[in-house]
Amino acid sequence: MAQSVGIKDVARAAGVSVGTVSNVINRPDTVADETRARVVAAIDRLGYVRSESARQLRAGRSRIMGLLVLDMGNPFFVDVARGAERAARDAGLGVMVCNSAQSVAEEAEYLSLFAEQRVRGVLLTPAEATGRTVEQFRRHDIPFVLVDRVAEGATECSVSVDDVNGGALAVRHLVDAGHRKIAYVSGPPALNQVKDRRQGALRALDEAGLPATALHELPTERLDVAAGRDAGARLLGLADRPTAVFCANDLLALGVLQALYAAGVRVPEDIAIVGYDDIEFAAAAAVPLTSVRQPAVTMGALAADLLLEEIDAADHGSRHEHRRVVLQPELVVRGSSLGPR
Repeated sequence: MAQSVGIKDVARAAGVSVGTVSNVINRPDTVADETRARVVAAIDRLGYVRSESARQLRAGRSRIMGLLVLDMGNPFFVDVARGAERAARDAGLGVMVCNSAQSVAEEAEYLSLFAEQRVRGVLLTPAEATGRTVEQFRRHDIPFVLVDRVAEGATECSVSVDDVNGGALAVRHLVDAGHRKIAYVSGPPALNQVKDRRQGALRALDEAGLPATALHELPTERLDVAAGRDAGARLLGLADRPTAVFCANDLLALGVLQALYAAGVRVPEDIAIVGYDDIEFAAAAAVPLTSVRQPAVTMGALAADLLLEEIDAADHGSRHEHRRVVLQPELVVRGSSLGPR
């Protein structure tokens, strides 16, 4: 049986240290051209990595686009990934999808992984509100596009949805239906999307001549069904219970719906619910969910197209002009919010 080739064998054949071989594999830009060529030749000769990997090392580039999202358990981000994957595949690239799980630490680890793998570019929905991890990633000179987040200034491209308008659409619909006290199940307060949707909700109340106190916020640590169930339990415990709920995403809304259903509270007769994203499960819920639709697949495809434009410009030494694309949401009305007040 043939003995497998290890990194020590490559180092011995190239006359370098194991650390140098590791740098050639993970951080080729830190190794002198002559040394890198010698290591890559040894890699080719010994078969330590497949020839495609060696070819990519010689070129100093990969055929992979990175995609880092907040929560792959959320169908919204699955749709974003589908759109990005289609555009990348048409350009001959694959997509490495990673999930930060809304963790700043995991976000930083995955961005480091992308840098080590020298991906062609990255599509990123940041979990870190201050932008520190993004700022650190810029040092690697790898192009990236922000997804579901507006890029402030002209330092990178972004594709997002007008979440302020989306929040206003949701609450305006509830106010028009006669609701005067509305709960906002908001998710982590640090997320820009959560803050923008709240701003839109307050705008709709102001337009209707209602005070900001008409919106009772129920923050959650996460944007999932379990957090929605917890928020629903807290909602049921309020002495002056709101007659309607606007949730920062559909998973929260489905959790609230479960909690209300278990307590025998009728939707929408007793409490109306509006979600956000319009994921596939929204229409299939026990009570079909009214939701603010985001064009997720389009968002992913547009973000990938912007990234490919920037990559192409860099390859040809031409100038790339960063752009901010803001898409408009749409309210989809279903049974969860229809009913007389």
